[in-house]
Amino acid sequence: MKIYNNLPVTLNDIIEAQQRIKGHVYKTGMPKSNYLSERCNGTIHLKFENMQRTGSFKIRGAFNKLASLSREEREQGVIACSAGNHAQGVSLSCAMLGIDSKVVMPCTAPSSKVAATADYSAEVILHGNSFNDTISKAHELIELENRIFIPPYDDAKVIAGQGTIGLEILEDLYDVDNVIVPIGGGGLISGIAIALKSINPTINIIGVQAVNVHGMAKSFHEGQFLSHRTTGTIADGCDVSTPGKLTYEIVKELVTDIVVVTEEEIKRGMIDLIQRNKIVTEGAGALASAAILSGKLKGYIENKKTVSLISGGNIDLSRISEITGLNHVH
Repeated sequence: MKIYNNLPVTLNDIIEAQQRIKGHVYKTGMPKSNYLSERCNGTIHLKFENMQRTGSFKIRGAFNKLASLSREEREQGVIACSAGNHAQGVSLSCAMLGIDSKVVMPCTAPSSKVAATADYSAEVILHGNSFNDTISKAHELIELENRIFIPPYDDAKVIAGQGTIGLEILEDLYDVDNVIVPIGGGGLISGIAIALKSINPTINIIGVQAVNVHGMAKSFHEGQFLSHRTTGTIADGCDVSTPGKLTYEIVKELVTDIVVVTEEEIKRGMIDLIQRNKIVTEGAGALASAAILSGKLKGYIENKKTVSLISGGNIDLSRISEITGLNHVH
């Protein structure tokens, strides 16, 4: 076991988070994918966070953060901003904990995510077209109403909550060699990396981003804190141009590699998960599988045991028909 003293989150924080979220958040399945295993001459397991409550891993970090608030803080009410999955995680967690919540979402957020967020408990405020617009609106409301801000990724309690996935992976596959994780702001990969590397430093943690938006990959490969975004991506859950400050420090220290995949590769990953594995996923949820199918990780996964994380399944049905209508046949 390795102790990382210089990082903002420790293995103990993640173990505490696991106790805190127990009974409120599912332990998700992690079956082997025969199709992906045969395609890449390795053993591939799929970690089904698309089957999590609210359809994404985000409820882990949101619940851990909210459950850690003092009574006074809970009484102030909370606010979050998100294009969808964090919004739903905060909204359902607040319903379970009896906390008043508002969520600012961009006007471009998928309608299914907006409806689900409102259904759980939060008051939804649609504002602006980008994450920057929603953040500025959220800060305006913090000033006006003195609410507590619940960050989507750059927060120690949120990172610790996401890290509980790492503990579950080891419970089900103690001798895993590689874990492949989608990256947006970096909260998910940071938490998983701390959990896994603290217990077994030889595990490779590999991140995946879209070629259109990959601030973390750019920062990681160039060794300095940078942004990157040329246009949007079908992996809208990972459409974050600038990584978190905390998450970048963790990724720099613990992540083995980060690769980028094209929009076509992401679509192919989504189609193969639907056709071959009967798994409905959103674009961000298919990033890890897209990287495996692209051949970019061949050197890591041949003859090894790999977990491919499906981070979420919240996708509009119209988007699925659009993608599968492309007649990509393998």
